[in-house]
Amino acid sequence: MTTPTSDTIASDEHRRRLERMYLSAPINRIYQPDISVADGTAEIALTVKPEFHHAAHALHGSVYFKCLDDAAFFAANSVVFDVFVLTVTFNIVLLRPVTAGRIVARGRLVNTSRSLQVAEAELRDGRDKLLATGSGTFMRSAIALGPEVTP
Repeated sequence: MTTPTSDTIASDEHRRRLERMYLSAPINRIYQPDISVADGTAEIALTVKPEFHHAAHALHGSVYFKCLDDAAFFAANSVVFDVFVLTVTFNIVLLRPVTAGRIVARGRLVNTSRSLQVAEAELRDGRDKLLATGSGTFMRSAIALGPEVTP
């Protein structure tokens, strides 16, 4: 059995703080998502509700975007410990509609440099059908990740 190092403990605490920060955001009172952040990955899940539908009674594209961007963003920020990252660009491909059930976005860090991270995400339904994909570029900001920022 291995004993966790102080770096591992600090990394885990950083990721739990990111999760708490995400869940405390006012926008998430509407969507009520779940989040899990690991090293270079993140998962966002939520239940599709009729109030998230557009006029044709399927999930609005803004919810696809939110899930994909959030998953990719937190995958990127999972390896940046001192500041927030910011979305610079984000592209999505919408593949199929969804009207109900649970959806899950899984993001993963693809590349990182001193100033930029590239992450991808997939959005799937409860039957593991691919609904959409997204990829984004994220940059370090000047906004410190401190106790006053992450509850």
